[in-house]
Formats: sequence, C-alpha cells, structure tokens
Amino acid sequence: MARTISIGCQDFETIRRGGYFYIDKTKFLSEWWEGGDSVTLITRPRRFGKTLNMSMTEKFFSVQYAGQGELFQGLSIWEKAPYRKLQGTYPVISLSFAGVKEKDYTSTVQRICQILTDLYYDYSFLLESDCLLPGEKQYFQSISEDMPEVTATLSLHRLSKFLYKYYKKKVLILLDEYDTPMQEAYVNGYWEELVSFTRSLFNSAFKTNPYMERAIMTGITRVSRESIFSDLNNLKVVTTTSDEYADSFGFTEKEVFAALDEFGMSDQKQKVKKWYDGFTFGDQTDIYNPWSILNYLDTGKTTAYWANSSSNSLVGKLIQEGNKEIKQNLERLLRGETLRVEIDEQVVYGELHTKRNAVWSLLLAGGYLRVIDMEFAEETGRWYHTLTLTNREVRMMFENMIRGWFSEQDENYNDFIKALLSDDLKAMNHYMNKVALATFSTFDTGTKPSEAAEPERFYHGFVLGLLVELADRYTVTSNRESGFGRYDVLLEPKHEEDGIILEFKVQDAEEEAELTDTVKAALEQIEKKKYESILTEKGVPKERIRKYGFAFCGKKVLIGRNG
Repeated sequence: MARTISIGCQDFETIRRGGYFYIDKTKFLSEWWEGGDSVTLITRPRRFGKTLNMSMTEKFFSVQYAGQGELFQGLSIWEKAPYRKLQGTYPVISLSFAGVKEKDYTSTVQRICQILTDLYYDYSFLLESDCLLPGEKQYFQSISEDMPEVTATLSLHRLSKFLYKYYKKKVLILLDEYDTPMQEAYVNGYWEELVSFTRSLFNSAFKTNPYMERAIMTGITRVSRESIFSDLNNLKVVTTTSDEYADSFGFTEKEVFAALDEFGMSDQKQKVKKWYDGFTFGDQTDIYNPWSILNYLDTGKTTAYWANSSSNSLVGKLIQEGNKEIKQNLERLLRGETLRVEIDEQVVYGELHTKRNAVWSLLLAGGYLRVIDMEFAEETGRWYHTLTLTNREVRMMFENMIRGWFSEQDENYNDFIKALLSDDLKAMNHYMNKVALATFSTFDTGTKPSEAAEPERFYHGFVLGLLVELADRYTVTSNRESGFGRYDVLLEPKHEEDGIILEFKVQDAEEEAELTDTVKAALEQIEKKKYESILTEKGVPKERIRKYGFAFCGKKVLIGRNG
C-alpha cells in the first residue's frame, strides 16, 4: 500500500513519526560532516527540500533529540555505527528567514528581531542555570522584538557562547533561506540599508564566533561576497553547478520512478518526465522538483505546481523592466532555442539591472533554466553556459507571467489579438492605443525615460505577448537591426491562415510631419527589405500575406496596412 503524502510538511520528525512518504536523503549528513567545512552555503531553487534537510540535520545532531535514534532507523545514515554514536550530541541553533518578506527596512529588522527573540525563548532554561554570569543574564533578558540593531546583530554570537558554557561543547548553527530578506529588499528598494545589518549579523555569527563548531546556510542565490560575506573567508559555497550534495536536494529519476511504481502510476513516467524533469546539479542530471512530484503523486494531475507555488516577483521585475536583449533572449528560449552566456554565480543585486548576464545567473540559480553544456574559453579565461528552459512547467510559468503584463488591459489586449487575426484595421487601432497607453510604463526601466525609448521597451514585451498568445496558430519570430529604426515581426501560420508582417517605427519629426507618414515609411520598408520572402519561401502565397506598419509618437500609435 502506498504511503500517505503529507503536502507542505517540512518537519523531519513529523514525517518520520507519521509514517508519511519520505525519500531517504540522510546521506547528506555524512557527506557534510566528513567534508569538514566550517560554514557551508548551499544554494538550491525554492521547494527543493532545503528546509526538510535542515530539519533532518537539526534532529540528527541536536542534544534535544538525544536518545531519539528511532527517527533514523531504516535510513542510510543509521547503517554507519560511528554516526549512531554521533546522533544527539551537539547543541544546535536553528532558525529560518523564509518568512521575512516585509515591504520596508524597519519592518524587516523588526521581523528578524522577532525570530531571534523566539529563538531565545526556546533556551530560556539557561537563565535558571549557574553557567551564566549576571551580566550575561542581563543581556539575555535584553533580547526583544524592539531591541537595538547592535544588540540583534550580536545575538547569535552570544547565544552560541551561552550554549557552549551550558553544554561544554561548541554549537552547530543552521540558517535556512538566508537570502529571502535580501530579495525582498531589492524588489522593494531598501537593499543598501539591509546590507550593513546583515553583514554585521553574519560576521558575528559565522566568522568571529569561537563557540561555533560548524554551520550550514541555505538559500536560492549566492549573494556576492562583497556585499554581505566580505569578512567570511571560511565560507564553502555549493551552487547548482557544484558536484557536492548533487543528489541531496530534489529527487533523482530513479527515486521518482520508484515512487510512481509505489503509487500505481508506472505508465505515467514519460509524462511526468516531460513536465517535471530537467534540473541539473553539478554532474547529476535528471533531477526532479520534489514539490511538483509530491503534488502529482497526491492528485494524479499534471499542472504547474512548483512554478506557481511562490512569488516570482523578482524574476518578473527583471524581465519586464529588462532591456531589449533580455526580452529577445527570452523570446528565443520560449521558442525552444538555447542561450549561450557567461554566468557569474555570485549575484550582485545592485548590478541586476546593469550587468549584462546577471538576470540569467539569477534564473539559473532559481531553477528556471538548466545547463545543457559548459565550455571554458581559453581566449577569455571565462566559463560559458548553454542554457534552456528547465521543463514544461517552467515554460508555463513564463507564459503566465507574460500574460500578466497585459492583465490590467487584458480585455483590450485580447480584443486587439482578435482584430489582428480578423484583419479589422479600425479595431486594431482602437485597442492598440488602449493597450499601449496602459502598458508603456510597465516596461519602463528609467526614472525619466525619453519618449523615443518607450516604444522600444513596449515593442519587445509586445512581441513576447504575441508569441505566447498565438503559439498554437503561429510561429512568431522577429528580425531586428540596431536601434528602433527597423523592427519587424513575422507571424508564420501553422495552418491554412494568412501570414502577417508587422513593422514598428517611431516618428521622425524632421522627416515625417504626420503619423501617417511614419506608417507609410514603415510599410515601404517592408517592401524594400522584401520581408515577405521569408514567408513565401516557406510556402505562404503572396496573396495571403498581410503587412502592417505601426507608427509611434510618444504613447500614441497609428497602424496602417499595405493593400
């Protein structure tokens, strides 16, 4: 009989005592312990078992779970006699920043102070012991939700000392989802303020802490050493391209297929592979997302579980506000093509809008992209990665995100698409002006953008919208030269429908007195460049090719047609 799936449970003890479905990941414990690293930072996409593995680590090592080895009986770690003796022998400080998602700096610090205060409550028995001096007890009692920042940043260091004095043994520190506050700080505009606080907290806890034996930090991204880890030269970083712990987070294909057999779904293996396979960690390929697999085992239905399970606000912001190159590359990825870029796995939040490939580094770390190939270029001394969308679930997430760009004008956008397909020029003009007016600012990355730049930003988002909305009827491609001087979009029909060419052009006031002149120039460019040959070569008759010129002046649009 198949075991019961406990959706959302991330507590190791609850899962084991309840007999719920669990895939043995205890090999991580011995691999980490034998590695001997002082501070280990492990980055993995969200919902890949980081929290459950941290809970497992706490229950294995913590003195509070001494004598509870039955939690690990039957698992691989319990087959090793030395580890049976190690279980329950260390004081452990375990905390998570997963819930720190505030909109401003003050609230973020207050939320972290609440977490630290609750942590001290768990060890309030120390106040009753004789191991703390009067001044130390006074400090202990000063920990509160409204404590000064200088007190908060020292709190983990001091708690390590108190536990060391009580147990006569150095502590293990486990910090889960360390980077959640930083991502929220970037999205909401208080990153620089949070950096100083975080650096001080981490330095005192993980660097200048003689009472710490070892530590593990988990997160989605590897935040740059220069920002918050500048003093941590004892940090071992394990990213998605590292070989260490490659199969400890996420499910391997062997594990997934065994689970499908257990639940009587052996005939669904290839469908599940198409939807949820594709993650690669180090040299381990065919890693599946645990959240999606658990939900599929529970419901038997394929849908976007992982991609829609949490906020994608940072990803959406970077792509929506990104330059034309970012949107062009996403367009290629959505068409099933690959992208070759230089990847820097250190995420520098201050450079996400300016550093050329920073967004792709973030998407790789977040699990939205997977590595097909890695190549070291001798001439540049740099590593280049060939990337593609991870799987069908991720593709669906991006499609929904792009649809969301036009959500405020969803009805007008859909009406424009209908008008385009039916060749209703009057309706196209009516609805496109409404859509452009509502969405220009959405794609705006500058504080004071020029009117000439706005249509370019809009154009690239608009092309992605066409690609998503018309994917079942058209192959949407774009052919561009530098600047906004000539942008064209080709809609190649997949069935017996008209081919469509769209040419975008910004009004040049010196040469074009009216928008109608700009439309005319756009249409002439289509003819001059013989864009229709791309379609005729693919078998679309000339009489079934429609050509439109889009003229922009600020946020005003005029559309005209040849013939």
